[in-house]
Amino acid sequence: MSERGRRRAWAAAALAAAAILAGGCAESRAEAARGMTSGGDPHRGQAAIRKYGCSTCHTIPGIGGPQGLVGPPLTSLGARMYLAGALPNTPENLVRWIRHPQDIRRPNVMPDMGVTEQDGRDIAAYLYTLQ
Repeated sequence: MSERGRRRAWAAAALAAAAILAGGCAESRAEAARGMTSGGDPHRGQAAIRKYGCSTCHTIPGIGGPQGLVGPPLTSLGARMYLAGALPNTPENLVRWIRHPQDIRRPNVMPDMGVTEQDGRDIAAYLYTLQ
């Protein structure tokens, strides 16, 4: 990534974090997450997280069922600076990571689950509500 691209990614991440942190209530965080993820829906994201079994490997607040310990806990994901220890935490990077983790960083234990573009945006929107 070029220096300009890195600066743009950091700026986007900073704006995204500020927008979510500024929202004091859950609905304002959800609205900010919708805007950041180009139409992702946090409520549909909860259902998609269950559908793809994300909590089998991750601890995810607000998602019932197993709370896995294979992957990192996804608590406060919206406030993190990096994803997977390497990518700036931007909506585009998060959707890419959710959909195609093996294309981004090999080897890693997160499998490609066949997540659709819309489901990826919805999952990202839900995760960005987590503060």
